[in-house]
Amino acid sequence: MGLTPVHFFSHGSTMMLGEQSESADYWRKCGEEALARNIQGVIVMGAHWDCLGDHIEVATNPNPGKSPVAYVRPDKYIQYELNPDIPTAERCIAMLAAEGFTVRGNPTFDWIHDVYLILIHMFPAGCPPTTIVSMNARYDPHYHVKVGATLRPLRRENYLLIGTGGAVHNLYRNRWAPMLRFRDNFAMETPPEDWALEFRQAVEDVITKTSGPQLRRAMTRLMKHPQFREAHATDDHFMAAMFVAGAMGDWEDAGTAAEMGAESWELTNMCNSQFTFGSWEKEIAV
Repeated sequence: MGLTPVHFFSHGSTMMLGEQSESADYWRKCGEEALARNIQGVIVMGAHWDCLGDHIEVATNPNPGKSPVAYVRPDKYIQYELNPDIPTAERCIAMLAAEGFTVRGNPTFDWIHDVYLILIHMFPAGCPPTTIVSMNARYDPHYHVKVGATLRPLRRENYLLIGTGGAVHNLYRNRWAPMLRFRDNFAMETPPEDWALEFRQAVEDVITKTSGPQLRRAMTRLMKHPQFREAHATDDHFMAAMFVAGAMGDWEDAGTAAEMGAESWELTNMCNSQFTFGSWEKEIAV
């Protein structure tokens, strides 16, 4: 069996859960392709769960709840049944510990919309076995690259690795009025500002024009881009990109193509770009 592809998805605002968009269509397409290959499960790093100090955690709650979602009707997500993969979580803990990470399970963690928003769109008929890995709140890009690199071998076992964060995600620079007044997150009274367009292009260039170890170097270097702090007021939504770079940045991955499959701008300056690294083998499981 070959290596599974890896996704870096920009989940955007909470309204992306309840609204139709090109991004939502692409998430569903990616989910259908994964199910057609009988994936073993999903391993995901989001942008809303981090741990203080020098450690990370892996979700081990067998019956997790869902954190509430603003501006979305509850019927869009309340009934969706989560499917935590505890055996794979324990395996991830062992793999990370073997590489020197201070890591532990979290048996009380409830899932947050950055993860289940994506899963609902990808797998509307039912959640596949899913393992969630936290970030570390020091937001060291190389640390999070190493997390992805450590879990990369699971791609060979038909696990789908996903990072869900944001290409351009600065809540302080968004235009909130149309969403607050009219529940319209896609309204564009003005074009996106130059800093958002510039950093969005830099992200696409790195992802589509580099691969293997070069991808890891280029992705971490984006945090030194002149417009990074405008595009990301906090580092949390870019750590998922580091996780993905680790999972896709081995020498074996050199030359692997990546594509931007969809993109949705919302709140004027939030750019939700959706990327896939690699591709599935042609054979489809029956």
